[in-house]
Formats: sequence, C-alpha cells, structure tokens
Amino acid sequence: MSAADDALLIQRLLAGEQRAYRELVSTYQSAMRAVAYAIAGSRHADEVVQEAWLAVVRNLAKFQARSSLKTWLLTITANAAKTRYKHDRREVLLDDLPSPHGTLGDERFASDGHWRVAPFAWHEDTPEALLTENELRECLEHTLLTLPQLQSSVLLLRERQGLEVEEICNLLEISLSNARVLLHRARLKVFATVEHFEETGEC
Repeated sequence: MSAADDALLIQRLLAGEQRAYRELVSTYQSAMRAVAYAIAGSRHADEVVQEAWLAVVRNLAKFQARSSLKTWLLTITANAAKTRYKHDRREVLLDDLPSPHGTLGDERFASDGHWRVAPFAWHEDTPEALLTENELRECLEHTLLTLPQLQSSVLLLRERQGLEVEEICNLLEISLSNARVLLHRARLKVFATVEHFEETGEC
C-alpha cells in the first residue's frame, strides 16, 4: 500500500469503520503471523498476533507515518513476541536438518536465487499440467512446513510478503549474513522439491 492508502485507511479506522478493520486484518494478518512464528514459534504465534492487534487498536491514534503502516504493524508484532516469549527465543542454527530430497548445488541457480535453466515442464498450461500445478503447490506447502522455523519465516516474509532482507533482519534481530544463509538454504530446499516433483510426479 502507498503512504496515501495508509493514511486513508488510518482515517477510516479512527472513524470506527468496521470494514476498514476487516481490510486491515485481511491485508496484514499473514505477515504478522509469520513474524510472530519466527520469534515465538508456532505454539505461541496466534496468541502473539492477538496481543499485537490489541496493541495496534490501543495505539492507532499515535501512528505518525514515520514508517509504512505494514512496518509499524510488524514491529508491534515483533515487540509483542519478544516481550512475552523472550525466554523461548531460539538461537539460529545453520546446520539444520536436510531436506528429504537433499539440496541442489549452487551452480544450478543465478546469484538472485532463480533457476539458470527451469525444470523441463515449467510452463505448460494443459488441463493435465494445471492439475499437476495444484499438486505441486500442495507439495511446496508441505515442504515449507518441514523447514526449520526461521528458514521458513525468512522465506515467507521475503517471497510472500515482499519484505526487504534488511527489514527482516531488523524484525527478527538476526544479522544480514545470517538472513541470507537462511533464505538461500530455504530456497534450495524448495527448488529441490520442485525438481524432484518435475522428474517423478511425486512429492
């Protein structure tokens, strides 16, 4: 959302418009949960998000647009998670469990993490291929669930929520190099799942 969109939404929220609250939640809930999950773990993520929403409602009038609305919401979520579950905070482990299909060599990908050559059946649009696409999507969701917690969160915040790596570092309090390693490893495992599916038709 643009700064103008943020400002308009804030005005509607302060006026008590229920539809604006629904828009706010539907737009930002998944990103807030990803941050909560990264810091507090899956067991506490929903509680943290609920606490964060209460803090948002209490402090809405104080929002001064020094940052984007999204950044403000995610910062509140991160602070709620850190405050309530500080003792549960896990150290980032770089020697995580391997993917069931292993990982692929770095030479398969460009420096931005994308394929140098895509898998052979990447862009078909026949009914059979579309059915396969749905099966692949389910397979990828399963892979995401098997990733270590911080790997999964960094990947989701970067790829699904569009956050910059530096912003992810600030929210999760991890170094830039650590974030890049987590993101790289997560991408390699996802790519390995895709290639295995393309070659075998199985997850």
